[in-house]
Amino acid sequence: MQNLTLSWQSAGATAAVLLGASYAAHRLLPARRTLVAVLREGGTLLALFALWQLVGQLSLMSTDHALDRAEWIHRTELRLGLPNEVSWQQAITPYPVLVRLANYYYASMHFAVMIATLIWVFLRHRDRYAWVRTTVVLVTAACLLIQFIPVAPPRMLTDAGFVDVAAEYGQSVYSGGIGGLHADELSAMPSVHVAWCVLVAVAVIRVSRSPWRWLILLHTALTIAVVVVTANHFWADGLVAVWLLMLAYAVQYAAGRLRARRRGTPAPDTARPQPQPTGR
Repeated sequence: MQNLTLSWQSAGATAAVLLGASYAAHRLLPARRTLVAVLREGGTLLALFALWQLVGQLSLMSTDHALDRAEWIHRTELRLGLPNEVSWQQAITPYPVLVRLANYYYASMHFAVMIATLIWVFLRHRDRYAWVRTTVVLVTAACLLIQFIPVAPPRMLTDAGFVDVAAEYGQSVYSGGIGGLHADELSAMPSVHVAWCVLVAVAVIRVSRSPWRWLILLHTALTIAVVVVTANHFWADGLVAVWLLMLAYAVQYAAGRLRARRRGTPAPDTARPQPQPTGR
């Protein structure tokens, strides 16, 4: 099972083409704002994906040190009284259907739900898209900076009782690869899966007015459970990711207040639509 089909070179080149096309469209067809926005956002997100892929290439340093860091995280969690992830995994291993579903959810829903959310906000709530997209960029970039330090996922700590259930069922996104492309196995800290699933929940709940919007919390709960039972992340990986997400929100809030102070206007709520000036 693979969910990665672009190398960082291909993604970066495509991003450059889209951003260039966006600039050209802005200059030549200024009235086609939707086209310009689509090209710009597609290029921005592909550039972020290329950076993520590149970090995976550059952070492949010492596997031994990555394992040492993972062991330290696990020991620290147990000292602090956090539930042992091994027990969570052992609870589902007797049920092959649940294991396969967990592996599939981990591999496919991470990107699918985020992309669907961005498209939905862009098409239906354009005035709030910048807030959501900027949050994605900030928290993902922060995660990538930390991931330059290799940290092994729990499934590599076989002596502690963890099992690589994705590899056992032939569903691993880290083996085989496509065209020589492999996902980075040593970027477990922090968990981008957890950062994104919480971000999506916040975005949907803040943006939508539907009473059904709270169902998005099921995706958050499932993702957190799945990354643990598949032994792809420790609790600590998710906690650090959520802290970075809160920091991304704080940065945007502070930036909004600073801009408002300079203009002498009340600070805007970046998650709410702002009044647009009316033309004469």
